[in-house]
Amino acid sequence: MLKKTLMTIALIASSTAHAAYPEKSIRFVVPFATGGTSEIIARSIAISLSSQLGQSVYVENKPGAAGNIAMEEVKRAAPDGYTIILGHVGTLAANPALFGAKLPYDPNKDFAPITLIAKVPNVIAVGKSSGIKNLADLVSQAKKNPNKINYGSAGNGSAGHLAMEYFASEAGIDLMHVPYKGSGPMLTDLIGGLTQATFNGLPSLIGQIKGGALIPLAVGSATRSPSLPNVPTIAESGYKGFETSQWYGVIAPAGTPKEIINKLQKEIAIALKSKEGTKRMVEDGATLVGNTPEDFAKFIKAEQARWGAVITKAKITMD
Repeated sequence: MLKKTLMTIALIASSTAHAAYPEKSIRFVVPFATGGTSEIIARSIAISLSSQLGQSVYVENKPGAAGNIAMEEVKRAAPDGYTIILGHVGTLAANPALFGAKLPYDPNKDFAPITLIAKVPNVIAVGKSSGIKNLADLVSQAKKNPNKINYGSAGNGSAGHLAMEYFASEAGIDLMHVPYKGSGPMLTDLIGGLTQATFNGLPSLIGQIKGGALIPLAVGSATRSPSLPNVPTIAESGYKGFETSQWYGVIAPAGTPKEIINKLQKEIAIALKSKEGTKRMVEDGATLVGNTPEDFAKFIKAEQARWGAVITKAKITMD
């Protein structure tokens, strides 16, 4: 009888604690450097959540090793809802195929999915000084001069790196990859003419595209982006069936109480319905989602299968 009473008290105490969540600041880790699409997405959500939850949700950029450093650290964090991390197509879907047994975390066992925030089109863009006018021109020049066209990415194993290698494999061309420590420095060199091209998320490029510093050649999504209605998709440019987009979600360390996972999902879904809070993301071409933890988990596994096949076919390595 006493044991049963103690168990009941413990359950009530636990439920009360979860109901009071959050009682302090929440750390929102971004596994990439500042200045890229991931930070734009994370900060937009963090601002809204801070207002809704009444506690600070602060973004902490922790780049390195294609996101592996941050993922490994967060998997070891206390599963109490006070440390969450931005999940990404690279860290959750591509890295298992890229790193294999060397991956320091299991994306399916070490983390609890919360929700998919947004899908973002990837865009092949070139600098004004590159002299490249369209996608056919890029392919033609690359075939005439193998490995002479330099393209920048946010780093080895980044979504932009994988997307361009995927395209190069489909187009039958060889490009020279120049990895950077984030999209910010990559864009500086691209605009300055030190590199010629990139295949990056639209939010990090659209300002320079609208300003005329970059020329968009094609978008990797299945349909044209409302933000760039005159820019063709890669599929309609002669590469039928080609599709690649970046996506971003929120995950927590495995073992985080279901009540906290559900509360965060609910609050993020509310944040994604705020026109003011999501204005920057929408203007930058993001498609907002906000699905359930269960649907996000299914999506992650489907993406792991898709990108595993792409990486194998394109023979992409981390060398």
